[in-house]
Amino acid sequence: MLRVDNVTRAAVLVDRGRLANNFWTRLRGLMGVRDLPAGDGLLLKPANQIHTHFMAIPIDVLYLDAESRVVDMDAALPPGKFGRMRRKARAVLELPAGVIQAHGVQPGDQLRVTVS
Repeated sequence: MLRVDNVTRAAVLVDRGRLANNFWTRLRGLMGVRDLPAGDGLLLKPANQIHTHFMAIPIDVLYLDAESRVVDMDAALPPGKFGRMRRKARAVLELPAGVIQAHGVQPGDQLRVTVS
């Protein structure tokens, strides 16, 4: 189980997410997912770029450095697109579309990632 808190904004971004930390889980990602409810998310680690090919829904994407700080983001990245590579990113957090705006996430925000 994955939980991600935005320490900077005192907000919970993910409270029932998943970790993709090997070749197969990163390759599968969210392909085939038809609905990503609030509180859900996927952390791809290591990663510095993603794509939304074979996905049915747009997603918000946060690119995180080694200390889990937001280095960049893509809001509502539609299906069939590539997110450009972020060289400073070490992990990518995929979220339901609208989370970035709803929680006011900004580059530089410090996240706390907990895997249980």
